[in-house]
Amino acid sequence: MIRKATVADIKQIHLLLQIFSSQGKLLPRSLMALYDHVRDFCVYAEDGEVIGCCGLQICWEDMAEIRSLAVKPEHQHKKIGSQLLAFSVEEALRFKIKKLFTLTYVPEFFQTNGFAIIDKNELPQKIWADCVNCVKFPDCDEIAMLRRI
Repeated sequence: MIRKATVADIKQIHLLLQIFSSQGKLLPRSLMALYDHVRDFCVYAEDGEVIGCCGLQICWEDMAEIRSLAVKPEHQHKKIGSQLLAFSVEEALRFKIKKLFTLTYVPEFFQTNGFAIIDKNELPQKIWADCVNCVKFPDCDEIAMLRRI
């Protein structure tokens, strides 16, 4: 049920992310950005329907970001998000990544999956290059979290 995303999944991923971005729980991603980063994504799919997604974006020689982790509301509390995260952790290990970070509005989920809250200033400057283009820059209210793997 969990697999790497394909171009055919992007519109469903976009719609899924819009659910949470409209609620202020996730930063929005444009279709163009999703197509640009299709290789970063894995999906949880059933019968061609994308139920959940997770992005793993490598940003430094030993660090990657977990981005756009979302599960359809009617499928939450079934451990799908944890399974998507575990899939992404396994992929990070294949790339010899030692640290995963995320910027989130849901720290409780990530804490139960081995992440700890950190100060955003601990993240390398390259990561902040993305933040400059964010609608919330420089007043980011997301919580930075890190997991060593």
